[in-house]
Amino acid sequence: MADDQSQIQSVGTSIPTVDELNTLGRGFLFEALGMRIEEAWADRVIMSMPVSRTTQQPVGILHGGATVALAESAASIGTWLGIDRAAFSAVGLEINCNHLRSKRDGMVRAIATPLHRGRRNWVWDIRVYDEADALVAIARCTIAVVPLR
Repeated sequence: MADDQSQIQSVGTSIPTVDELNTLGRGFLFEALGMRIEEAWADRVIMSMPVSRTTQQPVGILHGGATVALAESAASIGTWLGIDRAAFSAVGLEINCNHLRSKRDGMVRAIATPLHRGRRNWVWDIRVYDEADALVAIARCTIAVVPLR
C-alpha cells in the first residue's frame, strides 16, 4: 500500500493520463471488479465494468454493491483530479443509488458529472447505462476533500 500511495502522491498537480489512472487501480477493488476508466476529468468521468460472475449476485444479475462501487469510484476519481493532490485526498462520504433495471451480462458504463464543487466536499450525479444506453442505475455521491496526513 505504501508504494501505491507514493505513486498517487507523486502525480502531484499534473493531470495523469487515463492509462496512468488505470494503472493506479491495480491490486485494489477497482481491478478485482474489472473497472476501467475510459475518460477522466474534474468535470466528467466515464468508467466501465463487466457484468460477470465477479460482479453478479448468486442469482446471476449485477450486484447492486458492484454498481455502487463503480459509481463511487467515478466520483472519487473526478474529485481527486480537481483538487490539489499534493495537499488533499478525496474520499467517499455518502452515496445513494437507485437500481432501475437488472443486468445479466455484458458491460455497464458510469458517467459521472459534478453537481457541486466545494472546498470541503463535492457532490456528483452518476448515471449507469448498459450497452444499449438503457439506464441501469442512478446514484448521487458526496466526496469529502480531506487534508493528507
